[in-house]
This record gives sequence, structure tokens and C-alpha cells, in this order.
Amino acid sequence: MNKVNNIYCVGRNYAAHAKELQNEVPTSPMLFSKPTHALVEASGQDISLPSNRGSIHFETEIVIRIGKPYEKGIKVEELVDSMAIGIDFTLRVVQSELKKKGHPWLLAKGFPNSALVSKFISFPSIEEMKMIDFSLLKNGETVQQGNIKNMIFDLQTIIDFTALNFGLGEGDLIFTGTPEGVGPVSNKDHLTLLWGNSVLGECFIKLDLIV
Repeated sequence: MNKVNNIYCVGRNYAAHAKELQNEVPTSPMLFSKPTHALVEASGQDISLPSNRGSIHFETEIVIRIGKPYEKGIKVEELVDSMAIGIDFTLRVVQSELKKKGHPWLLAKGFPNSALVSKFISFPSIEEMKMIDFSLLKNGETVQQGNIKNMIFDLQTIIDFTALNFGLGEGDLIFTGTPEGVGPVSNKDHLTLLWGNSVLGECFIKLDLIV
């Protein structure tokens, strides 16, 4: 995997997902970040996650990699050089408590291995992407399926918003939001990340006591 500088994530970018968690649908992109220590590639191995911090939910999404420095007016296809399927793992109980207190989500979103990505492939055109679904299999069964055409904020909007507010340069990743169907992982679950019918990554969940 090429060097990664920043990891940005878009929350609530599919209306059906916002509704399933009883959240309001946002009127502008809602971003948070993960540390680079959270990043791990799904290459068939065991992925260690904490077993003592409550339920851990999978949130499957398209991940885009920025290939050069952002300039105002640049188009998605000019800026993005590759894409992957990723999982934004979330400590759901921890997140709920943070929400109640009005605190940032970092403790629920930024733990080691919480930013899982498949291998990266060349970025197709936006129109090609709208013809292909991404999905997650858990133990051989489809648990999430999505398509960028159902995003509330499209890739251009996300990129421009991120660049304006935080800056955007080569090596940055953006997790672009998850569709409905999020749910918990269990020890020894086999997760498979698909782009259409192509497997881009897989791993096994290993829940460890982390103190």
C-alpha cells in the first residue's frame, strides 16, 4: 500500500443508513478523521479488534485515494488515482455515549485496525462506478450492498468540501460513507469485500482483550 497521509471519513452519506440509526439526514457533508494507525489492509489475515469495549459494527464503503494536490475546480477523475472497498469499524456503544456527551467520535472510530481497506484498483469513471455495486459478505452471506448513485453528497461535493475545510493532497484517503445494513462482528467472522463480482479483500475477525 502506498504511503497514506490523512484519512477522512464521511458520516451519514446514505439516507437509508442515517434512518436505520435514527439520525437526521445531514444538509452538508459531515466529516471526521481516523489516525493512520487505524489503517490495515484486508489481505486474508486475522484482524485484531477489541473485545471489551462493546459491540463493534462494520460500515462498508467506497474509499478513494487522492493522487495529486487539490486545486480549485479540479474534477474527481483528474484528482483520484485509485479506489478500494473499506470498512469503517465503529465501537457503537462507545459512540452512543460520546454522542450523549456531545464529544468527538474519535474514541469510537480511531482505534487500531478500525480503517480496513481492500487492495486498491485504478479509479474508473463516475459513470462506470454507478453501474457497479460494492458489497460485504459476512461468512458467505451478503450483509451490505451499495452504489455511489445513492449517496446524499456525490464524490465531487465531498472532495471540494474536504479540501476547503481541511486541505487535500496526494496520499490522502476518503471513506465516502456507508449504506444501510450495518451490524456487529463476532470472533472468527470471515469478511469479504467485493466490487461487483470481484473480491478485492478478505479477512477474519479476531476479538482480543485489549487493556
